Amino acid sequence: MTSQSFSRPGAVDLSDLAKRASSGQAPGSGGTSAAGGGGFVVEVTEANFDKEVVQRSLTVPVVIDFWATWCQPCKQLSPVLERLAAEYGGRFVLATIDVDKNPRLAQAAGIQSIPLVVAVVRGQLVPLFQGAIPEAQVRQYLDELLRLAASQGVTGTAQPIPGAGQAGAPPARDPRYAEADAALERGDLDGAIAAFEKLLNQNPDDQEAKRGLASARLLRRVREIPAQQARADAAAKPDDVQAQIMVADLDLAAGHVEDAFSRLVDTVRRTAGDDRDLARRHLLELYDVVGPDDERVRRSRRDLSAALF
Repeated sequence: MTSQSFSRPGAVDLSDLAKRASSGQAPGSGGTSAAGGGGFVVEVTEANFDKEVVQRSLTVPVVIDFWATWCQPCKQLSPVLERLAAEYGGRFVLATIDVDKNPRLAQAAGIQSIPLVVAVVRGQLVPLFQGAIPEAQVRQYLDELLRLAASQGVTGTAQPIPGAGQAGAPPARDPRYAEADAALERGDLDGAIAAFEKLLNQNPDDQEAKRGLASARLLRRVREIPAQQARADAAAKPDDVQAQIMVADLDLAAGHVEDAFSRLVDTVRRTAGDDRDLARRHLLELYDVVGPDDERVRRSRRDLSAALF
C-alpha cells in the first residue's frame, strides 16, 4: 500500500478543490456529522472537505467511504466501517461522501464504481479497496493503513467529533426492515430476498421493500456472473439479449447506472418480439433498484418510450 498525490491525470485536483471550497466557492453544507461510529464518523461535502479530510489527515488517518443512496452494496459495507470506526476508538476517522451530492469529489477521486474506500494520510491519497468485502478483510486494510500512517509520523488519536450520532443523524430505520437489513449486513442475499418478499406479500405498495427486493436480486445475479467473459460475449453478440442483460446487471451493481440503462434501451431498440419484451421487463426491474424518483430513471423511461414507439 502506497500513498499518492490527490492530483490524478484526467481528474480534478482535490487540493485545488479544497482551497476553493474553504473560501466559500464550492457548494454544499459543512460540518454535518454522520450517525454511528462512536463519534468518529463525519459526513463530508465539497464545502468541508479541506477541514474534515485534508487538515485532519495531518494528525490521524482519514478513511473515506464513497457511497450513494441507491447503492445496495454500500448498505452492506457502510455499517461495517462505522462499527470499526467505533471499535478503533479514534485511531482513524471515517468520512462519508455521497457521490450524487458531491460529483466533483467523486470525479476528483477518479471513481469508476462504488462502494469505494480510500484513505488520506498527511494530505496524500492511499487507495484501499473497492466493493463490499468481508469485515475480516476490511480489518486487514485498516491495520495496514495504520502501519503506513505510523511510518509517516501520523500516530494521533482523534477525539469524538461533536454532534456525531446526534446532529444530522438520519431518522431511525423502520423496524419492519430489520430482518432484511440484518441479512444484507451478513451477506445473506437469499435471506434478504425472503424478508423483502414477505413484506411485499403483506403490503404490495411498500416501495422501499420493492426497491430492496430488486437490489438483493441484482446482487445475487451478479455474484454468479463471470464478468470478463460476460463483457466479451456482449461485445461480440450485440443482439443477444441475455448477454446484454448480464452486462447491464454488472454495470448497475458497479454504480454505472446510466450505462446499464442505455445498454438495455439500445437492446430494446434493436430487437423485436419476445427478445424486446425480455429486455424491456428487465430494464423495468433495474429501475426498481435505483428508485422512481431518480432523474436517471426518468430520463431512461423517456428513452425507453421513444425506443418502443
